Amino acid sequence: MSLPRYPEWKPVGLEDKAVFEEYLERDPSEVCELNFANIFIWKDSEHPSWTLLNGSLCILVEPEFEEPYGLPPIGGERVSETVATLLRHAPRLSRVPEVFVGRIGAGFEVEEDPANFDYIYLRQELAELKGKKFDGKRNRIRKFESTFPHEYHALTQPDVPGCVRLLEDWFEEKNGDVSIRAEKKAILQALASFPRLGLKGGVVKVGGRVEAFTVGGRLTADMAVIPIEIANPGLVGLAQWINREFVRREWGDDMFVNREQDMAIEGLRRAKLSYQPVRLVKKYNLSC
Repeated sequence: MSLPRYPEWKPVGLEDKAVFEEYLERDPSEVCELNFANIFIWKDSEHPSWTLLNGSLCILVEPEFEEPYGLPPIGGERVSETVATLLRHAPRLSRVPEVFVGRIGAGFEVEEDPANFDYIYLRQELAELKGKKFDGKRNRIRKFESTFPHEYHALTQPDVPGCVRLLEDWFEEKNGDVSIRAEKKAILQALASFPRLGLKGGVVKVGGRVEAFTVGGRLTADMAVIPIEIANPGLVGLAQWINREFVRREWGDDMFVNREQDMAIEGLRRAKLSYQPVRLVKKYNLSC
């Protein structure tokens, strides 16, 4: 495959996975968006494209629900020059980690982006839920376990139709704005492509029907990222149960779990804080 060189841009496709992973392995980040699977599953609504410039992997994102932005260049030399070039194609770089700002931020406008801060948890805490701070979670889990006969297994291709049915039901309860529709597209793409993307998932069935599923992947050497978790809200305790079981059963080799951002949604913020993050991954916008 011939690689695009600036000013040529190529839409992101599955065939680009090896190139992205080569750059990301050399320059890993805890930012959830700096991950090939994340970029790929959002492609139908965020329309990412990429090029190589000054030895950097450069990614331009043109979402349907916010203004265009570049991701921070990955690897390469003359990075400040590369950033300036990217800012001719988009008004800002977004999802920029703190370490990048410290290295490159001088000469650019820098703005914190708290709605996109990622929540980082200790995997052991999520898997064990020990102590008074998790009393409420354990109570809901016990309620689920004692009320609903259930089974868990790793996500496989035959589970996908049941996951799609649950997803359709789940999104019927949401308002249909463009960002919600984009999220649905991303989850459908993840379900269609998870083996090829190196993602793994978990499924909970109650009475033979899929009532919850979750999908995650590798972010860094000691951190998993879990971007997707859908559970039937009518089954009390199911969301807490699959949250615990997925990290317990599938991510035992990791120290940390990234559960992504709260998007400034107050209910989501409360839910993420209730699991006691050990820290946040701060992100910034850079502009001229």
